[in-house]
Amino acid sequence: MSRFHRFLFICLVTAASGCFFANRVPASTGSFTFKPALPGYVFRFPRDHRAHEAFRTEWWYYNGHLNGPKGERFGYQLTFFRVGLWPGPPPSGTSRWRLGQVYLAHLAVSDIEGRRFYYREKASRGALGLAGSDDRRYRIWVETWSAEETGRRHRLEALEGDLGLSLMLDPLRPPVIHGLNGVSQKGPKPGQASHYYSLTRMATEGYIFLQGKRIPVRGQSWMDHEFGSNQLDPAQIGWDWFSLQLDNGTDVMIYRLRHKDGPDFFLTAGTLIGPDGEKRHLSGREIILSPTATWKSPRSGAVYPVSWEVRLPEWDLRLRITPFFRDQELLTEKSTGVTYWEGAVEGEGFWKELKVRCKGYLEMTGYDRPFRPKI
Repeated sequence: MSRFHRFLFICLVTAASGCFFANRVPASTGSFTFKPALPGYVFRFPRDHRAHEAFRTEWWYYNGHLNGPKGERFGYQLTFFRVGLWPGPPPSGTSRWRLGQVYLAHLAVSDIEGRRFYYREKASRGALGLAGSDDRRYRIWVETWSAEETGRRHRLEALEGDLGLSLMLDPLRPPVIHGLNGVSQKGPKPGQASHYYSLTRMATEGYIFLQGKRIPVRGQSWMDHEFGSNQLDPAQIGWDWFSLQLDNGTDVMIYRLRHKDGPDFFLTAGTLIGPDGEKRHLSGREIILSPTATWKSPRSGAVYPVSWEVRLPEWDLRLRITPFFRDQELLTEKSTGVTYWEGAVEGEGFWKELKVRCKGYLEMTGYDRPFRPKI
């Protein structure tokens, strides 16, 4: 969870990709329906790194903080989305042109020293090899961009013009499953949920490609993978999502789904992962999120709360989160059609009266206009 994670952007894909959906079939076709995300799902790895075509929507998301040899600092995010038009692969014997899946991807790089933000986007048909996912191993691609597992490491490749990356990521901790009983709840009704896990610490090395330069980099990444079929309630108008890596070895994921009727109806949850890898589910009553500063986009006119105070009172954790720089907004008219802020952030505060610092990523949607699911 888009980041809560960008998984939910897929619900808007029809707004920008109507040509892909001209011949789409409904979520229920005869006796076949997309599976809802319900309690009791049992994760198995590495199987669950792969695609789950029985569910309508799915995403694989990576972010990270990387350092170059001359003191360069970068944030990055690379995300692949899958949208199913009917459950499972196309029936046998159908044409290779038959469209069963749509794939989209976003790439962004934050040049922290230069205070510049760059992004690219892609959208393609899941047919004729243009985009797809391998059902035998973890591999997802949209044209020349890809993410795959090689052994236990993850390889990321994305290059578009003068912007790109080529990275190898080595998980330092086992997957962390978010939510309770196999589901991360996103709405009040059964099935308004997803199956969601993260690899919260991944040693990373490779290259950033920026304005004609190939820059060797090292650092640390975070990976999310989420899948489901009917995540959001129509009254939910946007969300805020945090992934935070503390310098004491603790990791935190928090999301807040905003409701049209105001804060009393917001849905907030998260996960606290200790240095030992032990997971603690966080309910809404354990999380206090308070915006402390805003930034108005000169392009979309959206006003984003880019700085926050994050408090977990029961764990005696207090953090002040600020962006490395404020302008990290994406306008994805060629893919998901969503305007959102997602960028590299840092923080400082106290854990049980001991000073801590952190790096992470923040995502915010629904600030230019209320979020409305289209499928």
